[in-house]
Amino acid sequence: MEPQPLASVAADTTDPRAGLRAVTTLRTLADTLELAQVEAALRAGMNWQDIADALGVSRQAVHKKYSKRIDPTIHVPRRNP
Repeated sequence: MEPQPLASVAADTTDPRAGLRAVTTLRTLADTLELAQVEAALRAGMNWQDIADALGVSRQAVHKKYSKRIDPTIHVPRRNP
């Protein structure tokens, strides 16, 4: 028997314990991937507003969430006037 893909386990409500563990794992994965994409965006020259627009959140929200978590060697572009 092959293991179910994580998203399938998370969506399956027949075993709530397994589903909740899968949801937690997916949330952690999504957070990790989002941070990696934010760092890639900053390295590509995007600013906080550009990233916020892509994520569908406010500039303040994305800055608050990531400004202290990103690789400190990344140059963060300033907002265009």
